[in-house]
Amino acid sequence: MRPRRRSATAFLVALIVFLVTPGPQAAGLLAPEPIVAGVRLFYGPGEGFGAIDARLIGGARRSIDLAGFVLTDRGVINALARAAARGVKVRVYLDGEESARSGEALASLANTQNVEVRRKAATRDYMHLKSFQIDERLVRTGSANFSFSAGSYQDNDLIVLESPQAAGRFLDVFEHLWARPDNQRIGLR
Repeated sequence: MRPRRRSATAFLVALIVFLVTPGPQAAGLLAPEPIVAGVRLFYGPGEGFGAIDARLIGGARRSIDLAGFVLTDRGVINALARAAARGVKVRVYLDGEESARSGEALASLANTQNVEVRRKAATRDYMHLKSFQIDERLVRTGSANFSFSAGSYQDNDLIVLESPQAAGRFLDVFEHLWARPDNQRIGLR
C-alpha cells in the first residue's frame, strides 16, 4: 500500500471511530434527553413584539400556568382575564418583592373566577422566571418580563417551544414553586 493511501485509510478509520464513539455522558442538569420542539424565536423591541404574549394566551383552551418576575402589562393581564372567562384555568406565580408593582390590575385578575394568584414569600432570592405554559403543549420563555416596557423599549428575546415534553418540564418546576408552604395567596381564591 502506498504511503498516501495508508494515511487516507488511517484518516478514514480515525474519523469513523470518532463519529461512532459516544461522547462524555451528561450528568446533573444536562442528563435529560434533548427536547424535540417546534421553536419560534422573537427579538424586541419591534413591531408586534409586545402583543405576542396576549396572542399566545388567546389560544389557550384548558390551562395557563405563568411564572413571572413581574406582571404589569395590562395587555397580558387582560388576556389572562379573557382566558379565564372562557373557562381556562389560570394560575399566576410571581416574585414576592416585585408583585407589589402590579397594582390594581393584578388584584382584579386575582379575584376573577378560574384564576389563582400566588407570590413567593419575600426573600433575598428572586423568582426570576418569565415563562408560561399553555394546555400542556406550549411553553413561552425568554428574557422579556410581562411588562409594557419589556415589549416596547427593552432589548429582549422571547422563545416559544411547541412541545408537550417542554411543557411537562416547565409544569414540574411550576408545581414545585406553586406548592411552597410560605407562598402568599393574592385575591379571594
